[in-house]
Amino acid sequence: MTPHSIAARAQADAAESSYAWWRLAISTAISTIGGVGLWSVVVALPAVQAEFGVDRAEASLPFSATMVGFALGGALMGRLSDRFGIMLPAACGAALIGLGYVLSGFAASLWQFAVAQGLLIGIGSSATFGPLVADVSHWFTRRRGIAVAICACGNYLAGAFWPPILQHFIATAGWRPTHIGVGLFCAATMLPLAWMLRRRAPAHEDPAANAAFKEAHAVLGVSPNALLILLSLAAVACCVAMSMPQVHIVAYCGDLGYGVARGAEMLSLMLGFGVISRVASGFIADRVGGVATLLIGSVLQATALLLYMLFNGLSSLYLISILFGLVQGGIVPSYAIIIREYFSPHEAATRLGIVLMASLFGMAFGGWISGVIFDLTGSYRAAFANGLAWNLINIAVALWLLARPGRRLAPA
Repeated sequence: MTPHSIAARAQADAAESSYAWWRLAISTAISTIGGVGLWSVVVALPAVQAEFGVDRAEASLPFSATMVGFALGGALMGRLSDRFGIMLPAACGAALIGLGYVLSGFAASLWQFAVAQGLLIGIGSSATFGPLVADVSHWFTRRRGIAVAICACGNYLAGAFWPPILQHFIATAGWRPTHIGVGLFCAATMLPLAWMLRRRAPAHEDPAANAAFKEAHAVLGVSPNALLILLSLAAVACCVAMSMPQVHIVAYCGDLGYGVARGAEMLSLMLGFGVISRVASGFIADRVGGVATLLIGSVLQATALLLYMLFNGLSSLYLISILFGLVQGGIVPSYAIIIREYFSPHEAATRLGIVLMASLFGMAFGGWISGVIFDLTGSYRAAFANGLAWNLINIAVALWLLARPGRRLAPA
């Protein structure tokens, strides 16, 4: 057998194996634990705002700092994963998250809290999403869509699991002891799990496949870098829209007189049902491709945002939050599938890290601008309308890609 055929055989043996599924379970567990970094600041927003005596826009800045840190960290951690394997970024992420939560618990001002959120928790949390998803994609072929979707569910499982727990301890013990406890728990659990991922992903070096990708890009009529910029624009747009309910639903319910606990329940339901959406999107992507899956999710997300503008009763908000979770959960994982369809495997984590970086900039900007719009208008209706307008940009990009020749580039 030739060296190339031996390598191909080894890759085929590794893909879809029992070890691959075990590795997927570990990756999902790390993502679920480390995903607390994205949601704790949302639940703590009212308490932090009250303690530091700031307005809603200023209180939203720690969330924006977390998203910026997550965004910048995603590209860095993706590069580390492509070069050294997933264990190193996963272990670094666990250490940063643990340190960040302990330091944020001792923050004496809002800016100190925001710095701990952005530079430590945000960057650390970035290792628990994009790099893990990209690594999982190397271990599956025929079932890649569902595997990627399951791993991406860790982010939403965190959203379903953590908010009620955080709300309980913030109400009973205060947000500072809660943050310190979360940091110690994350470091103690995530570091051993990261060590279990020390085995490197199967090799994907295939000159013929790489040449096929280059030829397919020529048929598409867009250079790889231009396509990456276009996907990044779509990611920004969809996440500006997505951030409005996810970041402000707790505060929104408090303003309406329903209480922040009801808002935390809605956020938990939204992200819990998002898990269903993410798994379903994996099955859909395996059949129709990443771009079509992205379009379906984006159109349905726009519909849910419109419903938020029309109804604000307590029961209505519960139902719309469930619907929002069901329709938008598969949007971000679609980008991982698109990256594997449009780019060669050896650069998957880096390219996906860049797109996710753009999506997190969208989340950061969306969370902040929604607070600004609320402060200017005294209502979240205009903020929902702003999210809907950005959502239309994402839909336009997906439609444009679907209309191009050679739109699904991954060689069979």
